Formats: sequence, C-alpha cells, structure tokens
Amino acid sequence: MRIGVDATCWTNRRGYGRFARSLLPAALAADPAKDYTFFVDTESEEFPLPDGVEIVRVAADVPTVKAAAADGSRSLSDMWAMSRAFSRAKLDLFFFPSVYSYVPMLSRVPQLVTIHDVIPELFPKLVFPSLRSRLFWRAKVWMGCAQARLVLTVSDYSRKCLAEQLHIPEQRMRVVNEASDPVFRVLDNAQPTPLLERLGLTRNTRFLTYVGGFSPHKNLPLLVDAFAELQKFPGHEDVRLVFGGDYEGDVFFSGYRQLVERVQKAGLTDKVIFTGYLRDADLIALLNMTQGLLLPSFCEGFGLPAIEAAACGAPVVVTTESPLPEILGEGAIALRPDDFQGWVDALSRVVADETLRRKMSAAGLAATAKLSWENSAQQLLAIFDEVRGNRVPAA
Repeated sequence: MRIGVDATCWTNRRGYGRFARSLLPAALAADPAKDYTFFVDTESEEFPLPDGVEIVRVAADVPTVKAAAADGSRSLSDMWAMSRAFSRAKLDLFFFPSVYSYVPMLSRVPQLVTIHDVIPELFPKLVFPSLRSRLFWRAKVWMGCAQARLVLTVSDYSRKCLAEQLHIPEQRMRVVNEASDPVFRVLDNAQPTPLLERLGLTRNTRFLTYVGGFSPHKNLPLLVDAFAELQKFPGHEDVRLVFGGDYEGDVFFSGYRQLVERVQKAGLTDKVIFTGYLRDADLIALLNMTQGLLLPSFCEGFGLPAIEAAACGAPVVVTTESPLPEILGEGAIALRPDDFQGWVDALSRVVADETLRRKMSAAGLAATAKLSWENSAQQLLAIFDEVRGNRVPAA
C-alpha cells in the first residue's frame, strides 16, 4: 500500500505538528511493508523528516505553517501547486494529519482528514480575528469533510463534539488517540536547564505552569486573576506563575499582549514569567520541577500538554471541557473554565499540599502509561487497512 501524507504541518510547533511527528514514525516502525510519500513545502533542522519515506518537495511562495495564519490564507497558486502534486501521485490512500493544512484533491484516491477539535466552531471569534478568516476556515472544513472517506479525530470526547457541531455521522469517524512522547518522563534529581536558571527558576522555586499557545480560547486571563488572588493567601507569596510557549513566532490569533497588560495591571510583573518557545529538554525539566500544570481552556480536543506534564509526574488542574478528566482520573483536578473560585482553591491546594501532589502524581503516571504512540499507530494502520479494503460503512 502506498500512502500519501500531507506533511506541510511537520514543522509546526503546536500540538498537531507533534501529532504528525510522533504518530507517523511509529506507524512506519510498526508496519515497514507500507510505503509512504511525504509532501512538504518547507523543511527544518529542528524537525527532520523520517528515513524510509519518499519526499516530494513542492515549491511555495509562503510555507503552509506561515501562510495558514489566523489572519491570513494560502495563495491560490500555492494551493493549486500542492493539490496538483497530491493528485498526480500514484497512491492508494491519502492522509491529512490536520485539516489545518488541507487542500482539495482532484483525485479518486480515498482520503482521511484529521479534525483535532471543534474549537473554531464553538468559539470562532476567539480563534479568528476576522469574518474573512472564519469563512475561509468553514469552507476548508466543509470541503475536507465532503472529500474524506473517513474523518479522524483524537479522542472520543472530540468525536462527540464533531457529531454535534459538524453533524458528521458517527460511522464516518474514527479515533486515533494522542500520547506523550517517551522523552516526557520523571527525571532522577531534576535540575534546571541554563534557560530555566536565567528565568529565575531554581530547585527551590515554587511555581505553577501553563504550557501552550496564547490564543484567547485558552482562557489564560483566568489564570492571571486566580494567581493574583492566590498571592493574598498567607505562605503563598513566593509562588511564581510560568507561561511556557512561543509568543513571538506563533501565527495563530494571540492574546499575549493583552495578557501581559493584565499581569502589569495586577502588579504581578515580578512574579509571572513568560519563557518563550521551549525545546523539549527545557520543557521536560520545567514539568519535573513545577508544583502543577494548569490548563483552563474553554475546550480541548485532547489536551496534550497536560498528558506530557502528568508523564513527568506533575499534578494537573484541567478544564472539564476536554477528555482529560476521564483520561487522568485522580491525576487531575477538573474544573469548569468559568469556575473562578474553584481554580483559586485548586491552585492553593496543589501548592500547599505535598501529600495531594504525590497522590496526583502517582495517578497521573499510571494513567499516561496506558497511552503510547505505538498504540496510536496501530489504530491508524487499522484505519488504513479498513479504507483500503473498502470496509467503510455507508453514511
């Protein structure tokens, strides 16, 4: 079986980039008999393409990871060049790891399109800054769903949301779960990296952490306000709040500047740390040292940063609007994204109660041990075989 892969998202630093970079090498290792053709319009030394695949390089005026920005769009010429390359290739099946980089194909080759969540549908004004960008997104998702033999997503929670919001029949959807990369683990005697030391994070620093993008749907003002309230609690004055994530190179709609202003108005400038983009070595050390990982989003299709944190032994406080409460069980405190007092209380408990942290850490480690990219690869390969064998039920 020859499988085409839209790998234009390979160099993306957000969750769906990691999804592609973790899932596809695991699939390659699990079934070497399948042949893959990766289509790319940019490459990166930071994220090298895997060995053992054919690479088709398609020239683009602006790479997809930059062009498909919150307030931008890919040019017709770039989309046509990519679509023509996809359509001309002799393939048995085509896989889009994310609808984000989807382009229509002029081919009868069965297509699989991955939609990670329904955040743009639930909160369009928090994801896209203009009506134009919202309309482009709707058109892309509609076309992707129309052409796809099956729609893939990353959790049962997200599958239910897709059925409700996009009215995709259940029999046309399949789940390929995410997992933490094996590099995310508990470190023996974890030490701060040089970057973390420069940021003032030492072995003795107590801090709470958010990791991810700064899009408005991440609900980060809640963390600033809850942290400001936490500072009033006796014995919590030394605690710091760390925001880990790229606030300079991210092409998605960002609320970073407004968040900084909120921090300044609250008088917390010396207690809130913005790290910028973190490479894995820095991120793993950070997650091993933190008192807890916080993810208050209005919605998450999976919530990979929380899974990675739990795999490093960190307690997590997460949104109920996600699959995380079910996945992590007692490894997480789950709260509604609008439950301000609940978040304040949870932050205080996680910081102050070492026994609670140990209990949550043990539960989180046990839960994440059940997830692996090898298992996810088996899910994907089974879907490939199902589609290739024409065993997809009629809609």
